[in-house]
Amino acid sequence: MELSKTSKTDRVGTLDQDITRIRQQLDIIKKFLTAEPSPASLNEFDSTTEDILADAFGSSSPLLDTYDYAQLGEAAGLMNLPEGAPEGTTHQSQRETVRQRQRVLESGIADLEARRASLAQESRKRKDAGPNVADYMAKTVRSVSLDTTLREVGQCLQKWKIGSVLIQSGDEYLGYITETELTREVVASGTDPVTTTVKTCMREPLVTIETSDSIVEAVRLMKEKATRYLAVTESNRIVGVVSVSDIIRYYSGVK
Repeated sequence: MELSKTSKTDRVGTLDQDITRIRQQLDIIKKFLTAEPSPASLNEFDSTTEDILADAFGSSSPLLDTYDYAQLGEAAGLMNLPEGAPEGTTHQSQRETVRQRQRVLESGIADLEARRASLAQESRKRKDAGPNVADYMAKTVRSVSLDTTLREVGQCLQKWKIGSVLIQSGDEYLGYITETELTREVVASGTDPVTTTVKTCMREPLVTIETSDSIVEAVRLMKEKATRYLAVTESNRIVGVVSVSDIIRYYSGVK
């Protein structure tokens, strides 16, 4: 299973970095408005800016198209100069296209700042919803490989005194198996625990929740996905497991 969630802290940090990079480009534009840049300097600036915008908004973002129009505006201005245009008109046309670039970047910053404010508001709402899963999760992540037999899994659960274990293949977590499912598979279905591996009966996909999410969100997700266990992620990495037992511990007032 490939983890797709990124913590809100990481997302805010990324937005801050994108905003800073675009502001740096705006500082360069201000210099261009004071002193006319050479064509080579402007081309280098445009190339760097396009890379920054693609990183921040995606390569198919309309903002990139808008920035392209700002550059084309410079070419159009030069081509539309009347015959015998007075000296300095070309410079004024270039200044206008530089201003167009400036307005596009300012628009991009406004968009990113709005996203950052939205994330901050969402974080405040989650904080108001009560403690987060990081406060109640099991911080030790236990796992076994795909080729582990059911008997070996049972021994691990008993040794570690836990009710479930994650199934891992290399660096990737694929699913999990619980003590209840293990018992059902062996006793009710008559599966041979010595020769059968967890690959044949593990539950997948692995349902994840972020460390910053609330206990209320964990309950909602467990109900929605019909699971008693959630893998807890931070920075796109599994750092713990929260179970129904942990939720009950919270509502029972036990820390």
